[in-house]
Amino acid sequence: MSPTSAELLRDIKSRITEVDPSDVREQLGNGAVVVDVRETEEFAQGHLPGARHVPRGYLESRIEGVTSDRDAHLILYCASGNRSAYAARTLVEDLGYSNVESMTGGITLWKDRGYDVEVPRTLTAEQRERYSRHLLLPEVGAEGQQKLLDAKVLLLGAGGLGSPTALYLAAAGVGTLGIVDNDAVDLSNLQRQVIHTTDRVGVPKVDSAEVSINAFNPDVNVVKYPIRLDSSNIMEILEYGWDIVVDGLDNFPTRYLLNDATVRLQIPVVSASILGFDGQLAVFAPYEGPCYRCLYPEPPPAELAPSCGANGVLGVLPGTMGLLQATEVVKLILGEGEPLVGRLLLYEALGATFTELKVRRDPECPICSRDPSSITDEEMGVFPDYEAFCAAAG
Repeated sequence: MSPTSAELLRDIKSRITEVDPSDVREQLGNGAVVVDVRETEEFAQGHLPGARHVPRGYLESRIEGVTSDRDAHLILYCASGNRSAYAARTLVEDLGYSNVESMTGGITLWKDRGYDVEVPRTLTAEQRERYSRHLLLPEVGAEGQQKLLDAKVLLLGAGGLGSPTALYLAAAGVGTLGIVDNDAVDLSNLQRQVIHTTDRVGVPKVDSAEVSINAFNPDVNVVKYPIRLDSSNIMEILEYGWDIVVDGLDNFPTRYLLNDATVRLQIPVVSASILGFDGQLAVFAPYEGPCYRCLYPEPPPAELAPSCGANGVLGVLPGTMGLLQATEVVKLILGEGEPLVGRLLLYEALGATFTELKVRRDPECPICSRDPSSITDEEMGVFPDYEAFCAAAG
């Protein structure tokens, strides 16, 4: 005769470890990983502080996104302690986790004790549909999507690199995109600058980019800077509160200037460059890895670094490199994966090859070797004349 559901539950609970909410409360912040196994709608109504969300139906496929350490201390809970008991049994007996507990009474008892509950900001029904494929990823989920919606990313240039980067960051739901570009759309741009269209030739690029971004995703707030970035305005622009800067610049003086300012303000930069059939990509995270000046202490001679206007560029190449930039930006926002900090990625389109080079911080770097606390307020907005510096090097 088959056991009743009550008998089965008693058997399950006899084979797992249960823990009282008071003990769980003491464990918060002490290394235990608290996992809510309820459904998405329940989690959105309130959860234990810092809890990770893995619905029981997705437990086997998503728990490694929380931790792949089979010896990690996991505390599972649900509404009453029943679903979490079943989930704990699965983790221990089927997946090999060794230190798993189920909270008795679930969040119902937790609330009855008067303990704190976090009520997360929720996505609208339209946002849940728009970002549904993100919500399925344990590395993103609702929490990660909210990080994207809260993020502020500044794009320097709405050209070849800025076009695909802006479109895919908008599609991903990055809430605020800033665009710095003082140029207007030209017919010759349309071979690679996919954010613009033929009917917008002559329109300022920041305005054209805004139209495409908002048509793509009305969630995105576009902040426009129809100016040329220089030492007189860079600090004012950067101090808006940008989380990340995307470098799509095409000249060394402005890149050196950007490096100085972002190191001082400790803003990470996702930098790419393109020429012909070749591209480069790196992430410069101040004081975590090398800065741009560590990689290029001095600019190369002009004949070794011609512009795309002088040397040409394969139209699809900026698409490849811009999408890689967008990927690095999303990783930084989510805090997932391994960003290209201390690494330079080289792409050669004709051979379809990627080469990775290690880049280390220069202990003698004139920019990032200084302790940031030693930079005075007077120095913050004062920069060398990089036009003269690069001209002399050339």
